[in-house]
Amino acid sequence: MSRVMLLVLDSLGVGALPDAADYGDAGADTLGHIAGWCARPASEGGRGRPLSLPNLVALGLGEAARCATGRTPPGLSGPVAWNAVHGGAREQSRGKDTVSGHWELCGLPVPWDWGLFPRHEETLSPEELARLAAACGVPGFLGNRHASGTQVIQDLGAEHLRTGLPILYFSADSVIQIAAHEERFGLGRLLQACEGARRLADDWRIGRVIARPFLGSPDEGFQRTPNRRDYAVPPPAPTLLDHLRDAGGEVVAVGKIGDIFAGRGITRAVKAHGLDGLVEATLAAFASARDPSLVFTNLVDFDQEFGHRRDVAGYAGALEHFDQQLPRLRDALGTGDLLVLTADHGNDPTWPGSDHTREHVPLLAWGPGLRGADAGVRDSFADLGQSLARWLRLPPLAHGTAAF
Repeated sequence: MSRVMLLVLDSLGVGALPDAADYGDAGADTLGHIAGWCARPASEGGRGRPLSLPNLVALGLGEAARCATGRTPPGLSGPVAWNAVHGGAREQSRGKDTVSGHWELCGLPVPWDWGLFPRHEETLSPEELARLAAACGVPGFLGNRHASGTQVIQDLGAEHLRTGLPILYFSADSVIQIAAHEERFGLGRLLQACEGARRLADDWRIGRVIARPFLGSPDEGFQRTPNRRDYAVPPPAPTLLDHLRDAGGEVVAVGKIGDIFAGRGITRAVKAHGLDGLVEATLAAFASARDPSLVFTNLVDFDQEFGHRRDVAGYAGALEHFDQQLPRLRDALGTGDLLVLTADHGNDPTWPGSDHTREHVPLLAWGPGLRGADAGVRDSFADLGQSLARWLRLPPLAHGTAAF
């Protein structure tokens, strides 16, 4: 058989890219700084216990970090499995955005600059705000500033319930985010508003519009729900997903992958929530996947729950929990199958602010029939797409050089 299980550990960067200073990220290192914090004594503000990722180390995660930064993070040294390929990759696309990261991983670097919103306060002008409100079918917005998504609903949730106005906020990425109470404002109404925003976002070259529903009350606090929806601009050219589907293969998108690719090249989408739920959905999809196939999963919790919230302890715990699930993922593979782990950008939880960080990503592959190798630092995320095209016996993609 020839099946691939591809998991994106959303935001697990392994060290700043050479151009990170252009984005204010010189010195960022998601994995390295988490590992350093874990190893630091509690008396010095750390956890006092090294990060424990034995299964990821066996796939080469520590070595991938060493390739990218010249040093192995504390606690992540150890032998790599004989049939594991490991390395790091640099993003050629501009920015540090989810959409461009995923597209480049699948063989399509983004050759343009996304539209951004540089003003942190009063982000949209009155004229732009009026255009967006008209496109969304609402009388106006609260917020209109850069903000953490979890904090902004605490700050403005009560006023949202009082006024009925949705909450509009931004970040350093090419994204418009709209939050509203799932019951009082209505989930359907929120999604409809975001669909309208997506049409206007095309004029502004914005990568994604994200619907952020939440529940709760001023007395109990507000919590985001799993019913998030991403409205991404469609890829402008075919990706690995299109080529596999067109060759008669199966592409199963688990989690938010379907939204990131705007449904392009996908034969079946599976919704799941939470780290455990996404792993279980991946295993179930892979068990029924035919030859050839790609089961493609985004493990969003690392980014959404811990990176953006600058929760170092939570990120470390989630990594260790995922590491314990890896044997189940490996055991699901048969002869000719491949397990691949990577990331789409960084999100260093020790870094100032709450935005993504411009970093290398790990490229880890393991399979019963794979010959292990140190792939070094690749010049593009697209090297992964090219490698998977070769593994799945597809014609070469337009970008990238195969690493295995």
